Formats: sequence, structure tokens, C-alpha cells
Amino acid sequence: MKLGMPNQTVLGFDFGMKRIGVAVGQTVTRSANPLTILNAQQGEPVWEDITKIIHHWKPMALIVGRPLHMDGSTQSITDAAEHFANQLKSRYGLPVYEVDERLSSVEARSNMFDQGGYRALHKKRVDSVAAQIILQDWLERQDH
Repeated sequence: MKLGMPNQTVLGFDFGMKRIGVAVGQTVTRSANPLTILNAQQGEPVWEDITKIIHHWKPMALIVGRPLHMDGSTQSITDAAEHFANQLKSRYGLPVYEVDERLSSVEARSNMFDQGGYRALHKKRVDSVAAQIILQDWLERQDH
């Protein structure tokens, strides 16, 4: 995908069975920021919440973290994350890209700790920061 177009918004998702972190990014600045955390029940989000976010931000694409083991093999949550990505694509008709998310939560916790010590490590906030890392990784890998 070429990003030589005007500034466009993209949304990133860190899928989880209980929480889904959301981040927003811009293609021109290639920067991403944590946005919010959505609750999920057994991997099923409240779709109305996602619809509101998509209508507000009007993204050109959606980026979903793909959870893998360190050796690159799939894990039990990988299928659920892929199902979530497929649902996003069918519901909203936007391009959906999956990104290897190995270590995104570890990096998120490390970054948060560096910025504010143990007090900064709010479990729920980690999900939106992990989504930011996933989205930032995707933005940095795009063609100029």
C-alpha cells in the first residue's frame, strides 16, 4: 500500500477476549496514539462501540494485531483475532491488515513503566498502548 496520499487516519486494534485496545494514527506523520479500551465478552465486542469510533474517525484502513507465539506459530487466541479482523472487514467494508503483535504488550508495559513507574501500569491502559505499538509498527513499514 502506498501512503503518498493526503493525510489519512487509520485505526489499530489489540484484540483480547476481555478487552480490545484501540489506537488512532495518521499516515503523513506516521504516528499513532492510544485511543480507548473496549470491553469484550469471550472475544465479542459491543459492535455499536466500534461503529461509533469508525464513524467519528473515518479511517481509511483498520489494523489488527495477530497474536503469535515467539516461534511464529499460532496460539489459541490467533483464530479469535483473525475472526475479529474478518468481522471488521465484512461489517465496515474497509481494508483490514493483520500485524504480528509479538511482544507488543511487553513493550507497552515497559514504555508505561519507564514513563511513570508502577503507578502507570494500569492493566486496562496497557491494551490501548499495545494497540498504539501495533499501529505504529504498521505505519512505519508502509511505502513512502
